[in-house]
Parts: sequence; structure tokens; C-alpha cells
Amino acid sequence: MERRTRHRAYFWLMGTCVALILLAWNVVRLWSTTAAVVMSVVAALIPPVAAFVANQGALDRSAPPTLDDDR
Repeated sequence: MERRTRHRAYFWLMGTCVALILLAWNVVRLWSTTAAVVMSVVAALIPPVAAFVANQGALDRSAPPTLDDDR
């Protein structure tokens, strides 16, 4: 995955995380605490996924050449 694409995906995932938290505890909790807690759990699962997406393929170009690359 290209670096710019990875950064954009990370931005959108973390933006979604922040939006979920803000909506859950400022709006949704007024109508349903259960829904707010579920939204918070989903928001808590997003940062590890975002980190994985942001770092996927980051070491491809920086890895040292191996003996198999010469053949």
C-alpha cells in the first residue's frame, strides 16, 4: 500500500474513532447508555486496526537485500 494511502486510511480510522467517542458520550448517552457503551467499545477497537493499516508495508523498501534478491 502506498504511503499516502496508508496515512489517509489512518486519518479516517482515527477520525472515526474520535467521532464515535464524542457522539457516544455527548449525544447518544442521553437516549441509550447501552448504545453509548457499544459505540465506545467499537471506538476502542479501531486504534489497533489503524496502527496495523498505517504500518502495513512500511518496511518493504527499508528491508536489507537478501541473497535471493541477487538471483
